[in-house]
Amino acid sequence: MLTLWPAIDLRGGRCVRLQQGDYNRETVFGDDPAEMAARWQADGAECLHLVDLDGAKAGRPVNLEAIRGIVQRVGIPCQLGGGIRDERAIALMLEEVGVSRVIVGTAALKQPEWFRQMAEKYPGRLVLGLDARNSMVATEGWLDVSQTPALELARQYTGMPLAALVYTNIANDGMMQGVDRATIGDMQELARLGFHVIASGGVSSLTDVRNLVAAHHETPHLDGAIIGRALYEQALTLPDALRITRGPG
Repeated sequence: MLTLWPAIDLRGGRCVRLQQGDYNRETVFGDDPAEMAARWQADGAECLHLVDLDGAKAGRPVNLEAIRGIVQRVGIPCQLGGGIRDERAIALMLEEVGVSRVIVGTAALKQPEWFRQMAEKYPGRLVLGLDARNSMVATEGWLDVSQTPALELARQYTGMPLAALVYTNIANDGMMQGVDRATIGDMQELARLGFHVIASGGVSSLTDVRNLVAAHHETPHLDGAIIGRALYEQALTLPDALRITRGPG
């Protein structure tokens, strides 16, 4: 089954969304992230995707109070990305704050040996975050685009005890334009490497959910999707999307 991850993006302690990762194109959707988390749980969410946008920019976790509030409020697993670039941040989030797993992007590109060590030390608790623009990996909260192809970076970590791989096409993120066929193809290629792939960016309608479910049936390791702005702008509802992922009955 395709698992849906409602997204809660945190900036300044509030729930926001950016367009294409641009910090100057922000929409605020709520002042109480824990209340938002409870809303998605009440709608049927079985897990949540949290992003510390300030942390991504600062290179360390920033929105600790808001993240703690969410984890304490809901009884479902939460994964967190943004500013996870050293072991201190990993241990803080997993062992003290209580998130289920953390997403590492920038440090996986810039410190591959360290990332391998962390994956072995925290098996099943680390997620590789691949954020791509024109198929090239973007880092530092999407502020810097490298010359490393996303697929090439992923290949370095095949066989590692990672929980999953989150793949974001930045061009689609927050734009409400759907998930294009080429991006789905990229994610299927990553899934064929053996990663549990979570689609991120661009899910804007129930048609996108249906397309991802179809891709999941073709490539079972493409088994998750993050939904953000579409939920907040009510372009779709979580119960309707969950009915599609769960199939008849």
